[in-house]
Amino acid sequence: MAKDVKNPCISDCKLRDGICRGCGRAKDEIKGWKAMKNSEKKAVAEKAKKRLKKNK
Repeated sequence: MAKDVKNPCISDCKLRDGICRGCGRAKDEIKGWKAMKNSEKKAVAEKAKKRLKKNK
C-alpha cells in the first residue's frame, strides 16, 4: 500500500483570491483533500508549493 501524502496545512488559514496563504491550496483542493487519491494529493501538494513560492 502506498504511503499517504502529508496534508500541507499549517493551520494558518487565510484565503486570498481563493488560495490559502498558509498552505497554497485552492479552496476546492482544501475541501476535497480527504476524498482524493494519493496521486491527486501529490499533484495538489506540488501545485500548492509552487503557488507559495510564486507569491513570496
